[in-house]
Amino acid sequence: MSVLLSVEPTACLPALGLRAWQPDDVDALVAAHRDPALRRWLMTTINSEADARRWIDEQRQAWVDGTRFAFAVLEDDGAGFGPPVGHVAVKSSGEGSVEVGYWTAAEVRGRGVASRALEAAVRWVLAERPAGPPVARFELFHAADNAASCRVADRCGFALEAVLPAQPPTFPTEGHLHVRTETARF
Repeated sequence: MSVLLSVEPTACLPALGLRAWQPDDVDALVAAHRDPALRRWLMTTINSEADARRWIDEQRQAWVDGTRFAFAVLEDDGAGFGPPVGHVAVKSSGEGSVEVGYWTAAEVRGRGVASRALEAAVRWVLAERPAGPPVARFELFHAADNAASCRVADRCGFALEAVLPAQPPTFPTEGHLHVRTETARF
């Protein structure tokens, strides 16, 4: 779990760092999940420090198992990287295919954090993923009415492939499947 990904700063955007979630991230995770706008889109919500610790332990175990790679996204505040302000995950969804997902904390939304972090995770999978078959298909799912996720998908080259029917109670509204295809050789 020593993978560290970097996103260089731009003229008007700070550098980002992506790393595995750590036990010290509990407070930032709980704070982010207090946001009703974030909770609206997530399948898993974190209501307490115990929930956050359990979630972080699950992410760390999945990393060890090689089934899911969950990155905390940190922003450089000028004095170094602060606490996590977002999340990007990559998990296998079948032979040659991975699913990606992300969220950002309220205080950084609209600043390109999600798209820049997602692109870093995709580049990592294509260039350095430690195990598994070559990846040729990246899948990104979100609720159909989540316009911000549509914009992130579009910015990162994920084309809308299908509108998926609602499947209550897990997926109470229609969804979008966005896909990006690239082939990587390992």
